[in-house]
Amino acid sequence: MKKLTVKLSTIDDVKNFVSAANMQFSDIDVVSGRYVIDAKSILGLFSLDLSKPIEVIIYGTEHDAEKFQELIKDVVVPQ
Repeated sequence: MKKLTVKLSTIDDVKNFVSAANMQFSDIDVVSGRYVIDAKSILGLFSLDLSKPIEVIIYGTEHDAEKFQELIKDVVVPQ
């Protein structure tokens, strides 16, 4: 399991994020406050408050997490 923080500022950011998540075999969740949403659900993501950074949890191998992180590197918030 790996945790990241991302900032999805535009509709294209959300579309690209969901597309990258759907290319992964691992389960990926997005956490915003008390809500946990499947990262592969574009409707679920649009139901969140995207004005703030959100937490992403990748359930899979370290290799899978690194591969996904490389695909979404433009929206990852440095920690």
